[in-house]
Amino acid sequence: MNASRPDPVLTVRDLKVHFPVTTGIIAKKVVGTVKAVDGVSFSVRRGETLGLVGESGCGKSTTGLAVLRMLDITSGKVEFEGEDISGYDRARMRPIRAKMQMVYQDPYGSLNPRMKVADIVGEPLVVHGLASDRDKYRARVAALLKMVGLLPDMAERYPHEFSGGQRQRIGIARALALEPTLLICDEPVSALDVSIQAQVVNLFMELQERLGLTYIFIAHDLSVVRHISDRIAVMYLGRIVEIATRDQLYKDPLHPYTQALLAAVPIADPEIEAQRGQQIIIGEIPSALRPPPGCRFHTRCPKAMEVCKSVDPAMKEMADGRAVACHLHAAA
Repeated sequence: MNASRPDPVLTVRDLKVHFPVTTGIIAKKVVGTVKAVDGVSFSVRRGETLGLVGESGCGKSTTGLAVLRMLDITSGKVEFEGEDISGYDRARMRPIRAKMQMVYQDPYGSLNPRMKVADIVGEPLVVHGLASDRDKYRARVAALLKMVGLLPDMAERYPHEFSGGQRQRIGIARALALEPTLLICDEPVSALDVSIQAQVVNLFMELQERLGLTYIFIAHDLSVVRHISDRIAVMYLGRIVEIATRDQLYKDPLHPYTQALLAAVPIADPEIEAQRGQQIIIGEIPSALRPPPGCRFHTRCPKAMEVCKSVDPAMKEMADGRAVACHLHAAA
């Protein structure tokens, strides 16, 4: 195995997650399908952080939940450590889930307010039958709290006694309880104060270096993704439109949607901000119930051509290793 390009921990191929739209109460009739995720493919190498970005409603969180098999997959494959888990039921997924965990967006809603922190952090150990020795259980909970920057004596408190940043640290400790390989972080800092966000992102990076973790980091804040990610996948309306390394994406974005997203990120220097050109995405994001034909971005794209209205661009790998789904680069 090449040390610079280790084998992927996770491989997703043509993943689709569709939700039927029904009418009626007794005799339900399917009248449409919401294509929340519609043909997504990517891989994540061991020890890597893949950032997953895009507007709200583009399918980022649904992709994460489908990878964990917390949502049913309509079609496609999810391979974790070389094992195809796409068709696994709940019983077969239980040992797999010990190795792939999630950190949720809302540090307030993701913690049970009636449980003490010790029980919240230790719950995965109980569920997986690893809490038979009480002393070892308590020692493990104390070690997990210390690992995320909290004091062991905080284990006897309730969630309402903590700040948002501390609550998210508790959620991270819970996710680490079973020593997972893969963490899916679903906008884990978006609900936190800006002053706390950097602390939590730095904690993720420290834990990755110490424990050898692999991350899928879902976010809409491009500055956060730039700080933590090795590679970045840009999603639009259920599809990935560009995948590139962090430096490639921020220095030379290829897809018009990626270019518009980056142009919307403010620059701290007011002189540079005033001089750079603006690229505004016109219109609203189309409905996943009725996505437009051809390229799904063509209804809002300033560079759309006639072919974009009818032909769906395939994902094309470029000479520098990145991949983009755009007719502008079809012949590159």
